[in-house]
Order: sequence, then C-alpha cells, then structure tokens
Amino acid sequence: MLAMIRLAREYGKGTLLINQIAESERIPKRFLEAILLELKNNGYLGSKLGKNGGYYLLKKPEEISLLEIIRLFEGSISLLQCTSERFYQPCEHCKDENSCPLRTVFGDIRSYTFNRLDETTLDKLL
Repeated sequence: MLAMIRLAREYGKGTLLINQIAESERIPKRFLEAILLELKNNGYLGSKLGKNGGYYLLKKPEEISLLEIIRLFEGSISLLQCTSERFYQPCEHCKDENSCPLRTVFGDIRSYTFNRLDETTLDKLL
C-alpha cells in the first residue's frame, strides 16, 4: 500500500526507482521488488529501463481501490471462509449456516470491510 500511495503521489510526473520508493517508505528493497513485479504483472504498474527508468502507475489513482490491491495479495477479505463470496467454503463445525450467530456477525464485518476498501481509492489517501 505504501508503495502504491507513493506512486500515486507521483502520478503523471514520471517514474520512480525502486531505491527511491524503498528509502522514502522504509520498505526492504528485495521485498519491494517482488511486490512491484506482482503489481506490474497484474496491470497496475508500468516500468521503463534506462536513465529515466523506474515504475509508474498505469491507472489513475482514483481508479485503484484498496480492495483490488488487498485481493491481489491476500485473496479473500473475509475472516471466515463461510462468509467469503469468492472463496466460500462451509464451516466444518457448523450445524446450520442460516442460523449461525458467528456467520451473521462475520458476514456483517465482511460487508463493511468490502465496502470501505472498495470506496477507498489511492487518491483519497494522498
């Protein structure tokens, strides 16, 4: 997230080197390399080689939500698999999902989290 926010601050101004992002955001360079490569492979970042090389956002900051980024790296946003829409699995100990009080609470938490992350785009974090 920190790297994406840093890149959003520089949107339209050119590229940023990995070293610049790693230093300013205090992210280990090797860890950051893997993250930026994953973001590039999934269409969020572009890169240029050479003297003026580095990474840049391919989409406008207002077009990238936290939900997209979290799902890319974490998969499900649900705390329980039985409340996940994309990664649903029934609970092995649940007798009746329809009346399960835990499923209801965690379903509400999932809905709130989904909506909050979906409406929060990078431009709102600048």
